Amino acid sequence: MRNRLLLVLIFFCISYSTYSQDERVITTHVFTPDSVALFVKEAGKGTPCIFVHGGPGAWSKSFEELGGSVLEQKLTMYYFDQRGCGRSTSPANNDYSPERMVEDIETIRKQTGENKVYLIAHSFGGVLALKYAEKYPDHVKGLIMLNATLYVDNSLLNQIAFINKTIGTHIVAPKDSVLQAFIEAKAQLRKAGLEYKILSNNKAAVDELDRVDNSEERNNSFARAAFNMPFYFGDFTKETKNVKVPVLIITGTKDNNIGPEHYKLFRFPNQHVKIIEGGHILYYERNKEFAKAVFQFVQ
Repeated sequence: MRNRLLLVLIFFCISYSTYSQDERVITTHVFTPDSVALFVKEAGKGTPCIFVHGGPGAWSKSFEELGGSVLEQKLTMYYFDQRGCGRSTSPANNDYSPERMVEDIETIRKQTGENKVYLIAHSFGGVLALKYAEKYPDHVKGLIMLNATLYVDNSLLNQIAFINKTIGTHIVAPKDSVLQAFIEAKAQLRKAGLEYKILSNNKAAVDELDRVDNSEERNNSFARAAFNMPFYFGDFTKETKNVKVPVLIITGTKDNNIGPEHYKLFRFPNQHVKIIEGGHILYYERNKEFAKAVFQFVQ
């Protein structure tokens, strides 16, 4: 979980563009109306699918490199780093409002050239993808909620409960200071050398995630801003009943980051739930099962 006007859009490519017979790979930066350069990588073939990473303040690189790229077999993937994240720049006016974040996704959707796209949202990215689907339902072919939270405080409370059970602490989270209690609990888990268990029982998998996340310097401005924005800690599960696009929910039986039963709070009218044995990084831990679930949904 670590982890929402258009004027004139200026597009240009940097780094490289490579092509094969039936698919292409393009790395680019897309400029928003407020002059933020969003990192975007396009790869694969088929219907466009925009990956909305978590955090708040994470990036798309770990998902792509640790198994998410398997989706390129049947989808044209758009891996983008949100403003203030990863390889994207930060807004001069510090605008990380949900409205602005949603418009950034719409900017990427327009770049695909397609009227309808899939969205796959991981962890905190679920909040942003939900808000996009609420505003632009006619542009959403389907929504994939992968280990996604729609109520950050609920997920933090789950983590605190898991930590108490795992290391025998008795940390209580008052309603008005869940985040502070979470920080205290996380520190105790780290001291016990078991912090990886929040993401997966497979320490090697978490070590590999850390390797990718530490492979290059990245922007974390959104992370610093988001934790001081009460909006992002709200309960969005109540809004799911109003989102009528097809939804695939992929959840892990041992996802101690979001909560293994968090998905039960979702009430999408047209939802399908796929439960996979594993933790918070199912795209890496159970890559074949993850890919199969997605491919069955988009076929």
